[in-house]
Amino acid sequence: MNKYRILNWLKIILILYALVGTALYMLQDRLLFHPVAVDRDSSYAFKQPYKELSFPLDASNQFHIVQFTVPDSIRKGIVLYFHGNKTNISRYAKFSENFTRNKYDVWMMDYPGFGKSTGTLSEDIVYEEALQLYKLARVRYKPEQIIIYGKSIGTGVAAQLASVRDCRRLILETPYYGLAALVNNYLWMYPVERMIHFKLPTYQYMSKVTAPVTIFHGTDDELISFKNASKLQSLLKPGDEFIAVENGRHNNLFSFKLVQEKLDSVLQK
Repeated sequence: MNKYRILNWLKIILILYALVGTALYMLQDRLLFHPVAVDRDSSYAFKQPYKELSFPLDASNQFHIVQFTVPDSIRKGIVLYFHGNKTNISRYAKFSENFTRNKYDVWMMDYPGFGKSTGTLSEDIVYEEALQLYKLARVRYKPEQIIIYGKSIGTGVAAQLASVRDCRRLILETPYYGLAALVNNYLWMYPVERMIHFKLPTYQYMSKVTAPVTIFHGTDDELISFKNASKLQSLLKPGDEFIAVENGRHNNLFSFKLVQEKLDSVLQK
């Protein structure tokens, strides 16, 4: 009797394992990304000066850009800002002031399905749109005037772009070693590497980045563990920086004086 009970329990466990795994596989993009679409005919109401532009990538993908501008005519360069996995540009617009007050224009791009961007969300599409954003910036700016900045999930996108194009500096806020490795921390019982659609292997791109790199990460990050991010330190070049923010969490790093002062220092060089 005990043998049959054990077998029955094993069957139940295996069925649950398969059902949960299937659900995670089918719903992974919804669990990972939380976009909020915005009516393309509407206007944002940002306090800082800005312009909106849309560009077609192909017949079905059109990506939307908000350009936050320096109030006067004196500019040091431009920051290409790749944001996190929630909402749209409106969630991250406030951070543009960290750069515009240092005389840098800021261009933020929404991923497909976010804000006013349309099309299919995929890793390759996001990389291609990031590249097109860089090419648009190159019309006005030299590589030594371009800073590539990534926050959270956008750090993988930023690192990939910096690995194939020259820039003044790559700055990563709360990065991950690789998205598969990050997800594996939570779902270690599944073959994550084979299941996950978005790989975003930051560690692979970092080894190809020739520009100086600055990384900010909080020791108490509740979403992307400090342990996961700190593995990137082994890939840094002489002169690169990994700034550990004591007690910093995932979304509050700019409340720390250390981060504000260090970013200002980097932008004023």
